[in-house]
Amino acid sequence: MSGRDPHTPPAEVATTRRKRHGLVIVNTGEGKGKTTAALGVIFRAWGRDFRIRMFQFIKHTGATFGEHRAAMRLDIPIEALGDGFTWLSKDMDRTQALAVEQWGRCKEAILEGEEDIIVLDEFTYAMHYGWVPVDDVVDTLGQRPARMHVIITGRYAPQELIDCADLVTEMRMIKHPYREQGIRAQQGIEF
Repeated sequence: MSGRDPHTPPAEVATTRRKRHGLVIVNTGEGKGKTTAALGVIFRAWGRDFRIRMFQFIKHTGATFGEHRAAMRLDIPIEALGDGFTWLSKDMDRTQALAVEQWGRCKEAILEGEEDIIVLDEFTYAMHYGWVPVDDVVDTLGQRPARMHVIITGRYAPQELIDCADLVTEMRMIKHPYREQGIRAQQGIEF
């Protein structure tokens, strides 16, 4: 049984399925692939002429990793505002200020509603460390345009975010070349 009301005409069901319902998508967990999964959605959506914008929280301002180079060629805006790996920061106050500033930009973009998809890459850290209030994030997500998708990546997704999300995927590390063989991050795979 399909669960469809048998009295609903098939054409109406097909039309409803084609309408875009904005989703909150969270990619979290200890495993690799959270940002990569978000970039896969970006690439797919770009092929469908969606308006896309990505904000990065940890990657340093002016970063030119592989995804940045590809995005420039495809004219997809990726806006990094950070000072590198948070856990290596020499000035946590500055790191926090950058995250708060970046959230202000993201919040404005979400509420303006000009994009079809907004990605907040490695944003969970800002909530996890208490730099950005989770309730502010959940409230903002609730005010976004009904057709807008928001993808949030990073470890330690707070429960309140998970509860408000439509799709949550937890990446779990089973084996990693650095742990197993001491192989460091490589171009084209990690960056």
